[in-house]
Amino acid sequence: MKPSELIPLQLSATELESVVDGKGVLSPQFAELLLKYPLVGGGKVTRPDCGKFSNWRGCLEVAIHELAGYHGVFTRKMHFHCGNLDCPVCCRRSWAVKSALKAEARLDAGSDRYGLPIEHFSISYDPKFYPIGDEKVFRKMELKACKALGIFGGLRIWHGSRHRRFERINGDPATKYTAFRQFGTDFSPHGHVLGMLGGGFTCRDCRHKCEESCDGFNQRRWKYYKKTLVYVKVIVRGEKKYAERRSSYWSSWYEYHHASIDRDAKRARVGVWFGVLGYSKMGQIKVQKKADLCPVCEIVGEKKPIHELIYTGKKNFVLNLYDPNYQRETMQDLCEDGLQRWYIKPKRVWGSPVVKNGFTVKFEGGKHG
Repeated sequence: MKPSELIPLQLSATELESVVDGKGVLSPQFAELLLKYPLVGGGKVTRPDCGKFSNWRGCLEVAIHELAGYHGVFTRKMHFHCGNLDCPVCCRRSWAVKSALKAEARLDAGSDRYGLPIEHFSISYDPKFYPIGDEKVFRKMELKACKALGIFGGLRIWHGSRHRRFERINGDPATKYTAFRQFGTDFSPHGHVLGMLGGGFTCRDCRHKCEESCDGFNQRRWKYYKKTLVYVKVIVRGEKKYAERRSSYWSSWYEYHHASIDRDAKRARVGVWFGVLGYSKMGQIKVQKKADLCPVCEIVGEKKPIHELIYTGKKNFVLNLYDPNYQRETMQDLCEDGLQRWYIKPKRVWGSPVVKNGFTVKFEGGKHG
């Protein structure tokens, strides 16, 4: 079987026996908890138009694009999204994005107020705690660990399970393996915290071996682990995706996009704010709407806004999000067959015709897939 022919599996660990390196399923006894705490995006598609193409946005500043080394019009495809955290199409592209923007505003405001950087902590437990199976109990354990270790404010996001990602597919004996694919889901509760550490994480650049008398964070967390079997770790330099996840936005988006929700709760609380960043201490933080600027123009220092566009040509574009040839942002020729084909969509006044630059914009049978 060729790698391109593999069909991704989305089966729970209770449905099939794992063949990952010959090991069996890790958590068949937690089948009910896997159903109680599913990952976001595990429901049904909310609406028929979820993920469908809606309109074009882009920039017609062709001359500036030439200065940046690009040719033509910058275009971006926009799609419909319902914003539901249960929708498998929209949860990561819409709900997680909006949640991350809110988290970024609050985390950055707290960082500015207290003069400390936002650190990314992971909190895991000894497997003997897994049968507890109650998110509220795990939350108390995590917040207690944060308080004991000096993490005095932040955002806690809980993950109730992990995806198996390394099922080996036998292939050419000469290469031993040709592909990997995701296999199933195991119950493996752990938490992630984006927050501030009192005094900062000074251990990051520490070159000395920890001793019992050391009061640094690494020594404190190790003593706490031996005492409580709750393991707290800081994402540090050299680890995978460290550079991208140092950003408050990308870190929170990454944690939101595969978080767990309580199916039995009346209102799902995916992220919980605590300490000095809690609502009682920090109050409401307004998310500042960022200007949507052309990334190509920004290369040469120009700040040009992106507009909604109209395409009047006859090209067939790939608009399916799941098509392997799909590209969201592309450069397109302004003119085709000697005629301009891209226009800025005019803002209409109720009852007025669609007029731009003294003429009515006419569609010439353009196909959009």
